[in-house]
Amino acid sequence: MMRKRLSREESRELTTKRLLDAAQRLFARKGLSATSVEDIAAEAGYSRGAFYSNFDSKNDLFIEILRRDHRLTHARFVALCDDSMPFEQIYARLRDAYSQQYRDDESFMNWAEARMLAARDPKFRAELSAVDAEKRRDINGLIEYVYRRAGVTPPAPASLIGMGFVSLFEGVKLAMLSAPEDVTPEDAQTVLSVFVEAVIPTFSRKAAQ
Repeated sequence: MMRKRLSREESRELTTKRLLDAAQRLFARKGLSATSVEDIAAEAGYSRGAFYSNFDSKNDLFIEILRRDHRLTHARFVALCDDSMPFEQIYARLRDAYSQQYRDDESFMNWAEARMLAARDPKFRAELSAVDAEKRRDINGLIEYVYRRAGVTPPAPASLIGMGFVSLFEGVKLAMLSAPEDVTPEDAQTVLSVFVEAVIPTFSRKAAQ
């Protein structure tokens, strides 16, 4: 059976995807500064020229990795804001979405790398800020939606609750990766669950009814 010949646009999209996938693996494993353009191209099976045909720089590619990751998270959050879904199901899925905010260690390591780079590089900080603003809008919107569906007045603005959710998750995840012998997945789940129950206890009572 003959394979379908890709159009120029399809071929470009495939090349871009492979470069992004390769860079995501390498950045998570080695870090941004220790990964060269040549490393990324070789990992993806292309030449240096292919890299620069698709991206202006490593930072340009890095931001696109973060945008791509955010788009996946955005889709999950949108699916939660469904008025036809029973509240109990929304609450259960919210907890799952929180525990899976970073789909895997690679995803988290790249966001952690991005935050460290943004702390040192004002130009990159401005680029990351745009992606972070989209993330915050999604998280805040979801929090407002869930409180509204529960008929509960939030104890603080959604922006602050969202910041708490994200900050705690990132801190716990980093502790798990940096000291896995001290912080087990079970420990992490307990910490996150305690925070959820403390901030939105009415949700769990309602979900149990």
